[in-house]
Amino acid sequence: MHKVSREELLGSAGQSLPVTDWFTVTQSQIDAFADCTHDHQFIHTDPQQAAQTPFGGTIAHGFLSLSMLSYFAQSFGLEVNGAQMGINYGFNKVRFISPVKVDSRIRCHARVVEVTEPNPNQFYVTYDVTIELKGNDKPALVAQWIGIQIAGDNNSEKTEQ
Repeated sequence: MHKVSREELLGSAGQSLPVTDWFTVTQSQIDAFADCTHDHQFIHTDPQQAAQTPFGGTIAHGFLSLSMLSYFAQSFGLEVNGAQMGINYGFNKVRFISPVKVDSRIRCHARVVEVTEPNPNQFYVTYDVTIELKGNDKPALVAQWIGIQIAGDNNSEKTEQ
C-alpha cells in the first residue's frame, strides 16, 4: 500500500497506479480454492478430464482470479495516513473475459476512478482494475472495485515520514 495524505487521496481520481508483479496461478492454489468454496467442478480440479475440453487443461475459478485483487492491492493500493482499517465495499461491475489456465501468469493494472469522503475520516475509493493474462491479448477480468477506508481522528491530516 502507498501511504498518502487526505488531500492526495481525495485528488487521486484519474491516476493510474503502479502495475503489480506477475503471479503464477498453480494447480495447488486452484485445488485449495475449490476446497474453500466447495466448487470442485472438473474443469478446475481434474487435469485429465479438463484436457478433453476446449481449454486443454484446468482453469482457475473466475472468483479465484477476482479474489486475487486483495493480494494485488497490497502493491497498487492507496492508503490514507492514519487508516485504521480497510473494508471491501463491493463491485459496480465484474466481467470474466478470458479463462486463467493452470500455470498462467497474471498481474493487475489499476486506476483510481473516484474518491469521496461521505463522513469525516471515511473514504470511499473506487478503482478500475484489469487482471492481465501474460501472452493473451484479452485480460482475464475487468472490474470496478470499491473500498472503504476508516482513518482515526486527526491522523489523516498528518504526513507520514
